[in-house]
Amino acid sequence: MTNDLTYDYSIPSTVQRVETQTNILLSHYNEDAAQEVSCFFWGKLKDPYLTAKCLTTLSKVVRSRFALSPQEIAAMRDPIVTAGAGKMRFEAFSSCNGIYARLDILPEGLEGEFLSSGTTNVDFNEPMINALTGILKQDEVFLSVGQKEVILEKQGEQVVERKVTLPTRWIKGLTSVQLYLAEMDEVCKLTKLQTIQLFQTLPKGTIRTAYYLTMRAGKAIFTPASMDGAIMIGGLHRIRLLEGLLPFIDSFSIYATPDRQASAFVLSMGALRFIFSLSADPYRGFSGEGNVLDNLTDNIPLEWIRGANHLFKANEEFNPTLFSLENDIEFETVESLCASLSAMGLLGYDLTTRQHFYRRLPYKPERIASLNPRLKNARKLIEKEEIELLIHTPTCTEARVKGTNVWHTVLIDEHTQCCTCQWFTDYQGMRGPCKHILSVRILTENMEASSY
Repeated sequence: MTNDLTYDYSIPSTVQRVETQTNILLSHYNEDAAQEVSCFFWGKLKDPYLTAKCLTTLSKVVRSRFALSPQEIAAMRDPIVTAGAGKMRFEAFSSCNGIYARLDILPEGLEGEFLSSGTTNVDFNEPMINALTGILKQDEVFLSVGQKEVILEKQGEQVVERKVTLPTRWIKGLTSVQLYLAEMDEVCKLTKLQTIQLFQTLPKGTIRTAYYLTMRAGKAIFTPASMDGAIMIGGLHRIRLLEGLLPFIDSFSIYATPDRQASAFVLSMGALRFIFSLSADPYRGFSGEGNVLDNLTDNIPLEWIRGANHLFKANEEFNPTLFSLENDIEFETVESLCASLSAMGLLGYDLTTRQHFYRRLPYKPERIASLNPRLKNARKLIEKEEIELLIHTPTCTEARVKGTNVWHTVLIDEHTQCCTCQWFTDYQGMRGPCKHILSVRILTENMEASSY
């Protein structure tokens, strides 16, 4: 950056700028800070009865299946627990990966000490479920969250749940669901009475067709009829998992993506918030969406990820714009960093604060490629030189990309990107770009970067 605040895009300046940004991120890293602390939090739950109700609901979400076999469910675990920034977060997916649920315990819901910050993943087995369901309103309950275990203590008796391996399917879900949440806006907020009346319009049994949530005469209802502004909810029966929490809520906020295809619900209960998000239908889990791929065409240095991983603390808010300004790092660089962190499951999104938050999962850069095979295959197409550029201007690119016994045509302009392959024909970009579009984008972006 020059003194007149303009950018010099010559190669020496670009290299110097990259080195400077790398040093800024790495300056926050040291070996002492990287050492894990065995206990993140120890203290008392202010409202143990309601917290237990929320955690048992979270456990019901995990044990729910709407598209998987019992054998597949046996491979799932629950929940992801993040302690830090004065808060506690418990996150989980349904066994079929089509429901994302999270319990946030805010600072006023805890009475204890945060010794450090971090994230762990434990399996709530029957002893823990039994302990939670047995908690009464007058009970005093203590909670300990550490790197290797979660401990619940009541009347001198402890239930210990050990750390387990985080399922790959959940990591893939984490990378996609935060992008959906970040796109959502609040549609309406209901009182307890309005929410109970809404749930009374739920049809009985398993619902095979899509339903819609809409306002009629100032009242929220579920209806099979589509209308302007209505939120489509596939597998509406999934929302029944929330019925046990309705007597305790202060408000029920409804969020939706701009296309009204994905939805989320926030149950506010004093110092507790319960977030419940649904995929488009029961057979379409968050893990297979591929929407993260739109932001992953840049390769960023491993040092940036390492530095960021030791800079951010668990549950700490991550505002890309503010981070860019405070650390004098280009916003495009921060966007690429944010995409890579998201692709490893390290970022979540809070609908109520409209901010990302950080998870202290073990960072594995190779996870980006392993969790996104379309990205890996796109890079293979480039390595094998199986792309032929026909037109490439600042506003339009047309290319031929080799497929199986056929060449596909890719067209990318300022407003659209399309391909003649079967994947694009089937999904029309609704589940992320195909490998052919990705390969052309990566190739042209690399060409433009090397020309500076």
